[in-house]
Parts: sequence; C-alpha cells; structure tokens
Amino acid sequence: MAEDIATTETPEDPKKRMPIRARASASTRSSVKPMRSVAIFAAVGALVAAIALPAYAATGASKTEATTLQQMAFDDAQSLVVASEATAAPIERSTYSATTPDEIAKKKAEEAAKKRAAVAARLASSGSRLSDADLRLVAAGSGEVRYPLAQGSYYVSRTLGSGHSGADMVAPAGSPIFAAAGGVVRTSSESYFGYGVAIVIDSVVGGQRISTLYGHMTHGTRAVQAGQVVQPGQFIGKVGNTGHSFGAHLHFEVRMNGSLVEPVSWLRANAG
Repeated sequence: MAEDIATTETPEDPKKRMPIRARASASTRSSVKPMRSVAIFAAVGALVAAIALPAYAATGASKTEATTLQQMAFDDAQSLVVASEATAAPIERSTYSATTPDEIAKKKAEEAAKKRAAVAARLASSGSRLSDADLRLVAAGSGEVRYPLAQGSYYVSRTLGSGHSGADMVAPAGSPIFAAAGGVVRTSSESYFGYGVAIVIDSVVGGQRISTLYGHMTHGTRAVQAGQVVQPGQFIGKVGNTGHSFGAHLHFEVRMNGSLVEPVSWLRANAG
C-alpha cells in the first residue's frame, strides 16, 4: 500500500525545487521580452511617422496650391476690364499713311513746307539775303507791274490750285517786298485771317481792276497803311512766317475784276 501511494504521488513542481534567486531571474527575463518588443515597435512607428508625415504634408500643400492656382485662374477668367480702366497706347502720326483727302492735302502741305524751309536755308547760307540798304530801292523795271520780290531772291514752291489761292514765293525772312502795282492800300493788318501780317492793294492796270495781296509778312515791318497811295515797285514790308505758314515765304495773290488769276503767269506777261 505504501508503494501505491508512492507511485501516484504528484511530481513536485520544478520551480518549487529551484532556489528563490533563480526563480526571480527567470521571471525578470520573461517580462523583459514583451517590453523589448514594445520598444522596437515604438521605434519603427516613430521612423515611419518621421518619413510619412512630411511627404503627406507636401502632398497636402501641393493639392492646396493646385486648388489655389485653379481658383485664381477661374477668378481671372471671370474678371472684366471696363473701357474707363483701359489705357489706349498712343498712336504716332508716323505709324500710318494718309488715306483721306484731308490727310493727303495736309501731307502735301507739310512736304511743301519742308521744301520751302530747305530753299530758304540754302538762300540764307549762300549770302543772297538782301540788306536793309536795299529797302530804299524799288522793284526792277519801269512798267505798271513789277515783281513783288527781287528777281533771283526767291523760289516758287506752290501756285494757284488745289485749294490754294496764290503763289508761295520762298525767300529768306526779312527780304523786301514791293508793290506789284501802284494804287490804294485797302488793307494793312498785323493779323489778317490766315495770312497773318498782310497788305492788300487795289489798282487799275490796262483798264482792268486789279487787287494784289501780300501775306505772311514779318510783324512790325508794314511800311504802308490803309488808304495810302503807293507807286509800282514801292517797298511795303518784309518776308515773314506769320499766320498759317510753314516757313518764311511771301504768299502773293492776284485778282482781276474780282476773279483769281494765276499770279506767276500774270507777272511774266505784265511785269516790266
């Protein structure tokens, strides 16, 4: 019976047979393993967060920026500039050509003015300008009609036609002007319409009523007054650039019985 009890006795727990210090060490080792695993997982998680979070932030920023740009593009597409806010670029005259009759006429006038100025400059540089001593003289010739400027001292740049009522005789400013025909001064003015300083003389030549006009004279140079009687070739003033003028010249008109005639041809046919 004692033998049976011995064989059925529960084996003693091995831990109970271990010393107390050995049992504590084993317990400590068993608890360290889970803590180590937790630490490892925490480190890996921190590393993943350090890498993933900036990338996610950059992706979010890109999306935000893209959204902002799209919104700006949409806003710009909806914007409107009204006429009062728009500034037109200045258009220079040289950027287009004359197309209307007025434009063409103006362009021709400008070109003629340039030619007159060039001739006047050439005459001035050549020393052909007359001195004040010449003002005591009368125009050359002895007939009833004389040339209003000394022969050889001027250049005719334009004559009657195309809206122009006389002949433009280019000469240096200050050149003497003579009465083309004797008669009575009808007008002597410092401002006579577009003619500027001008004189008009009424005459009778060969039984015909003749009036001659002298325009664009220099201010203060008129030597005759309205109502005064003048002789053919008498000095009446100086060439200038007043009124609607493009350079120093004499605008000379001739009317016969109230009608305009071509001045240069009339001078050639009648001047002595």
